[in-house]
Amino acid sequence: MNIKIIFVLSVYASLIVSNPVYAGSWWDSFKDETEKKIDDIKSETKNINVEHDSADINRAFKQALDKATDSVISKLGNTDGFYKDVSAHIPLPKSLEKPAKLLKKAGKPEYVDNLELKLNRAAESATPKVKHLFKESIRDLSFSDVRKIYKGPDDSATQYFKTKMTPSLKTEIRPIVISSLSSVGAVTAYNKLVKKYNKLPFTKDIQPDITDYVTDKTINGIFHYIAKEEAAIRNDPIKQTTDLLQEVFGDN
Repeated sequence: MNIKIIFVLSVYASLIVSNPVYAGSWWDSFKDETEKKIDDIKSETKNINVEHDSADINRAFKQALDKATDSVISKLGNTDGFYKDVSAHIPLPKSLEKPAKLLKKAGKPEYVDNLELKLNRAAESATPKVKHLFKESIRDLSFSDVRKIYKGPDDSATQYFKTKMTPSLKTEIRPIVISSLSSVGAVTAYNKLVKKYNKLPFTKDIQPDITDYVTDKTINGIFHYIAKEEAAIRNDPIKQTTDLLQEVFGDN
């Protein structure tokens, strides 16, 4: 029994014993006051537990998303992170499918293969440079946000961030992708492919924008794997590598 409740009972009991003449009236007062005190103490204890649980859930969610982000950035931000991954691999945009097919038929597959490789290399190069954006968004996540998504689907936090972050993320990642496309040679490879295609007979000149395409694909690849990591941390005890994660998500 709560020590406060024991103390209240003891005080009132002693008053009754020391004043037997007033035992009847004291007893009525004792019951009323004790019940009120017990209700107050229970309410206070419940509020403390709720606040404690809320703080734990908030911290656990942020830990989970931090872990998910670290894991995904590490996975995709290395050589072949996009290129050799079935889900994240970036194919040539649809606007280049016909040119790619014609160039392969014309005996120039290297232009196609090289460009596709470079697009993925650009995404791999850009990915680590946006890690801080995810960290900032996780840090700014309020408990009100957490409360809305805690009982949601296994990817509810990811979908929340995807909706909230995508516009600003695209704005910030686009210059990084432009720089990455240039640094890994994707721009050169792209220009060679377009130039070679435009020289083929009976074709119309093309000049599609690959920057937005790679930007979108990079973001989609990151969110795809963050969702997987989030689900794993929610449901897989092996992924719950901290006591707090085990306490909060282990009972889910």
